[in-house]
Amino acid sequence: MQYMLLLNEPESEFSKRNDPEQAGAYWGGWNAFIGAMAQAGIIVKGDGLQGPQTATTVRIRDGRRVVQDGPFADTKEQLGGYFVIEVPDLDTALEWAARAPSASSASVEVRPVMPPPAA
Repeated sequence: MQYMLLLNEPESEFSKRNDPEQAGAYWGGWNAFIGAMAQAGIIVKGDGLQGPQTATTVRIRDGRRVVQDGPFADTKEQLGGYFVIEVPDLDTALEWAARAPSASSASVEVRPVMPPPAA
């Protein structure tokens, strides 16, 4: 079964990605996690996301498009990336989620992927 891991991070983690003094430690944890998932053969797809300051939110109100710079919600944790993994069950997905670096600094939301509707 496929599960999506939604990787949330505090805003302070986003700045570490490109900081010459902190990037090595930041990416080292992620590279180890990604390497372990790749070795287990469970990655279907995944990507990191640019920081929340690059987000744009769109809504339709009264039939008109309303565009807002920034993320939808002003929260302490922001979506930093995702993986879709193929594992036997939710317990296994939760085990992998707990190994993600963002599980220690913020949170990882795990959701089953909805299969496409039958034709």
